Amino acid sequence: MHEWALAEAIISSAIDVAEREGLTEVKEVKIKVGELQQVEIDILEFALSELKTGKLKNAKFVIETVKAKLRCRVCGYVWNFSRNRLDDVSREAVHFVPETIHAYIKCPKCGSPDFEILEGRGVLLESIRGVK
Repeated sequence: MHEWALAEAIISSAIDVAEREGLTEVKEVKIKVGELQQVEIDILEFALSELKTGKLKNAKFVIETVKAKLRCRVCGYVWNFSRNRLDDVSREAVHFVPETIHAYIKCPKCGSPDFEILEGRGVLLESIRGVK
């Protein structure tokens, strides 16, 4: 359940930013989650709601999933990742270690496993809105 660990990190980072910015209360936290992280958004939302305290007690968490976009280093083809193309074992591996995606996916145009991830990776604290 890495969603709980992510929630703890988001809460900690949001508190740090709020303190640095002199916010007395946080109203909204916007988060971008890369599709390749394969985070269960419902679990993350629940974890955030359970863990928020202090300045974040009344904060609303807005989570946006960023679709994964890949580009082949061999032929230059750009395509969107589809989780449905993976079997259960591969999906689980990519879920826990997104960097393993190269072992499970190939360029749909030329078949090369040599591609770069342009978008859809990581977790980003995009913005925090609050009261000073």
